[in-house]
Amino acid sequence: MSTSFLLRNGKRVFSVIGGVCRGTDALSGVHFIARRFIIDLSYSTHFMDFKGSSIPSSMKKLVVTKLSQNFRDAVALQTVPVPTPGDGDLLVRNRFVGINASDINYSAGRYDPTVKPPFDAGFEGIGEVVGLGLSASARYTVGDTVAYFADGAFAEYTVIPMIKTVPVPAVKPEFLTLLLSGATAYIAMKRLGDLVKGETVLVTAAAGGTGQFAVQFAKQAGCHVVGTCSSNEKAGFLKTIGCDRPINYTSEDLSATLRKEYPQGLDVVYESIGGRIFDMAVNNLANKGRLIVIGFISGYQTASGVPTVKGGTLPVKLLQKSASVRGFFLPHFLADYKEAMGSMMQMFAKGKLVCEVDCGDMAPEGRFVGLESVFRAVDYMYAGKNVGKVVVEVTPPSLDSKL
Repeated sequence: MSTSFLLRNGKRVFSVIGGVCRGTDALSGVHFIARRFIIDLSYSTHFMDFKGSSIPSSMKKLVVTKLSQNFRDAVALQTVPVPTPGDGDLLVRNRFVGINASDINYSAGRYDPTVKPPFDAGFEGIGEVVGLGLSASARYTVGDTVAYFADGAFAEYTVIPMIKTVPVPAVKPEFLTLLLSGATAYIAMKRLGDLVKGETVLVTAAAGGTGQFAVQFAKQAGCHVVGTCSSNEKAGFLKTIGCDRPINYTSEDLSATLRKEYPQGLDVVYESIGGRIFDMAVNNLANKGRLIVIGFISGYQTASGVPTVKGGTLPVKLLQKSASVRGFFLPHFLADYKEAMGSMMQMFAKGKLVCEVDCGDMAPEGRFVGLESVFRAVDYMYAGKNVGKVVVEVTPPSLDSKL
């Protein structure tokens, strides 16, 4: 049995026969022989950019240099060497990266207190494979398009373990919306919502990155959907995706509207704001109502990260209505992830799922292009300006115009 490999620079060819390595140096013509008990994959652990699309020697990425809930203070733009993929890895040239409310929780060190700066920022990206490890080449090749959910996405190039990637038919930002935002809504509603046709479902921040999906999945389940938002433009968008009753809380009293129009209460609440909105949701739960906590963005920019709620009366309120509060954190439901992605991809392909993307075209300084604009994009999202998922277009200096 023999195995042959060609070095990346094409200067040496060798073969492994049993435990003996024989070969010839292409430049000197000198024959060599060396004994090995296993194949030494260090000679050919990766294939890089064989189509000649020019990988630069350096790139830009965003690095958390100090812990802070202020993203601009915590994160710095750095120039570093382009990394090399390991055996089971892909090197992805990022074309789009997703912005999430939890980006500032990560920069504040709230997810894993043992992780100390510096560490890479960003959770999700989509782009082309420009390099890959030997094992990864069994599934992918250079030029394939993939999306991924992994740390370190805020970079022009990112090395991603193959097992954390999802093949996609094209580099479209719409696919990026499914990785975290879509998957959170799909799995939370399915596993924790226990949706029944005819029930009333409230989605807070309904026109946001994940809210848009919660609205659609609740509507697909035959529910009456109520969605909160902060502008008439967002209310109009919500109607287009099936929201029965958008409530613009800047022009309507949210609590009074719910009491008046839904006196029997809310069967399910998909809640991401926290603070007084959480309290309002609890007060308006129906008998056997379910409140799903997927976040509490109103507190993320504070020192503690947690908004104040009236928790002292929570037990009695839940008891009186046989209601429940259920927390959802996507990493705890990864066993459901593959099915969720497959289902959503099919729905999108069939035109049965809207994946609204906001690339900042209406932002004061224009579209979010380049890693430098990640800072603007985070500010834009926290100002509540976005309709749909906030996405940044990444354009490395070496990006081919044909890609």
